[in-house]
Amino acid sequence: SDFPHFAAGSTKKTSGIPAITEPKRIAREDHPISRADISHAALKVLYTLKDAGYRGLLVGGGVRDLLAGVVPKDFDVSTDATPEQTRPLFRSCRLIGRRFKLAHVRFGREIIEVSTFRGPVSDDHERDDSGRILSDNVYGTLEQDAFRRDFTVNGLYYDIEDFSIIDYVGGLEDIRARQIRLIGDPETRYREDPVRMLRAVRIANKLGFEIEASTRAPIQELAPLLADVPAARLFEEVLKVLLNKDAVANLRALRELGLFGQLFPQTEQILQLDHSGAYLKFLELALGNTAQRLVEDQPVSPAFLYGALLWPAVEQRYVELLDTQGHPPAVAMAQAGSEVLGRQLQRVAIPKRFGMPASEIWNLQTRFDRRRGKY
Repeated sequence: SDFPHFAAGSTKKTSGIPAITEPKRIAREDHPISRADISHAALKVLYTLKDAGYRGLLVGGGVRDLLAGVVPKDFDVSTDATPEQTRPLFRSCRLIGRRFKLAHVRFGREIIEVSTFRGPVSDDHERDDSGRILSDNVYGTLEQDAFRRDFTVNGLYYDIEDFSIIDYVGGLEDIRARQIRLIGDPETRYREDPVRMLRAVRIANKLGFEIEASTRAPIQELAPLLADVPAARLFEEVLKVLLNKDAVANLRALRELGLFGQLFPQTEQILQLDHSGAYLKFLELALGNTAQRLVEDQPVSPAFLYGALLWPAVEQRYVELLDTQGHPPAVAMAQAGSEVLGRQLQRVAIPKRFGMPASEIWNLQTRFDRRRGKY
């Protein structure tokens, strides 16, 4: 995207991080976002908050994607209303979250996530030994909320008061430069929430951007912090990064940055030992097939995704059991799948509704060795 009056506002750079003395405000006629691009549900939330006397702004991925020329998957709203003040305004609204409470407003199948402006990080925030923030229900101002966002491209706000874009953190410059940059000190921000390392990969490949050098630099060293993230949360994050049209590029980036091995250590170990590259080719074909199905708007399954991601480890263990214990193929495969899945659950939780179908896929593989007749 190109913005004719891009220099509006006052900004200076320090250590590669935008230091804003006052926000840039890009007028309606100088940016490409129109209300016609925003879902009816998101507009309904914004105007309901406004009519109730609160301030509501579109924020995050929806604004970022529209400015980058990508159709948004969903829309988020930020407001000065607390979750308890937001809930009575909507008939279908529920509060979620422990680390930071959010309101989810449902309109049919669409959910609009509404967050209250966050306050600055302080010593009062509850943290674990690695620096990860455990409790974050501290509210603040719009400016404070902007600097609490993860990446500059996610710190942009669309204001329905005058249909302008508000930028405190230099996100517009980074969209124009096609780069993903963390707001603040990268190591500190990754320690606050290690999942940001996965998001950096996903957003960069989604938009065709590069990860800015200082944002990329600490990832390989800090990748082990993912072990501190709850396994159930990582299940959702894996789906976001590998169950999409950019899955193959994401897999390659995750491996290059040392992140994939933290999520799937058994699979990564085998990939490193497999000098033929056969297993990597298999994974890329499986992910590519899923990506193509998504492009064609066909259904996809997390069971197939996890079945494919863990298959190298399952097959290796299956062969070991056949060679060392003499189990029948079906028994060896069932045991191999159970062992690999059990170890994997320590890193990334896989609900039974997906783990069981994945096991069934593995168990079916032994039947291919017993084919008869012509095909």
